[in-house]
Amino acid sequence: MGIFNFFKKQLSTVIEWNPQQSDVLLWKYPAKTDEIKNASKLIVSPGQGCILVYEGKVTDVLDQEGTYDIKTDNLPFITSLLKVMQFFESEHKVGLFYYRKAEVLNQGWGTSSPIKYVDAIYKIPIKLSAFGNFSYHLSNPLHVFTTLTGNVDRYTTETFREVLQSRIPQLLITYLASKKLPYTEIDTQLNAITTEVRAQLIAEFDQLGIRITDFRLQGNSFDAETEERIGRVADITADSMAAAEGGLTFEQLERLRALRDAARNESGLAGAGVALGAGMSMGNLFSQSINEITEPTKRVDPIEQLQKLKLLLDEHIITQEEFDKKKKDYLGNI
Repeated sequence: MGIFNFFKKQLSTVIEWNPQQSDVLLWKYPAKTDEIKNASKLIVSPGQGCILVYEGKVTDVLDQEGTYDIKTDNLPFITSLLKVMQFFESEHKVGLFYYRKAEVLNQGWGTSSPIKYVDAIYKIPIKLSAFGNFSYHLSNPLHVFTTLTGNVDRYTTETFREVLQSRIPQLLITYLASKKLPYTEIDTQLNAITTEVRAQLIAEFDQLGIRITDFRLQGNSFDAETEERIGRVADITADSMAAAEGGLTFEQLERLRALRDAARNESGLAGAGVALGAGMSMGNLFSQSINEITEPTKRVDPIEQLQKLKLLLDEHIITQEEFDKKKKDYLGNI
């Protein structure tokens, strides 16, 4: 087998990338010891190009389809026999790196871990995942070879996907922070976010010799912890709106709720009663707070006062019977 391999590597060969794998961007022709013989034929098919590296230096970039003659100092038999002191191995190494010219379309991307930032409006920590797709092609294959892939046997679309995905989180964080975009507006601003991130990616990868021809942010999602925080914010917002419609502040509504709950369980909250009412019972403190709101000392708008009563009823802070009585008393004093 050793003699057979020796004779085999002395022959000129026909070199081609066939079949061309759709998920490979750069592929090195697997020549044993890289001793490609003089007068070998190199075939470049449509949608391909080839970078020639001879004796450690890039000597040519073939970007047109066709058949090329390879000229090297590796003469069949003669070169190997002259290199007996190097165990018949020539120093005239040839590397043939095929690359994909065709555009790579509709590659999915997604953040590998949630993007973390603090919402500038609601001041809550947010964990956001995002996903979409992108397309690209090698605009400068030689630059890609010298600055990104290097002397590897294969460079795949999956490897490049990982490179691109690693850039996206910081771009999203920077955009959300600079625009002070609250989580509630992210879905409505997907187009604007996409436009900004696409421009940043194009500028960055143009420098590497890769042209991003399309980039889309298709959607996003929040983790369970963030969803819970958002739910609490939504509840508070809804309560604040309800309180405002009823003529109360959110703080007043929350205080009444707390006093209501404490009054229902006064035996278990005696300490809280001392703290809040300076020795007054929770029930009395609760009743006093209700009276302060439902029996104002100055004349107020009847509609506004009835709204307060209705809010207290809806919140189960007063009963239907209490509502009807106070409503009757109030209307009787108008």
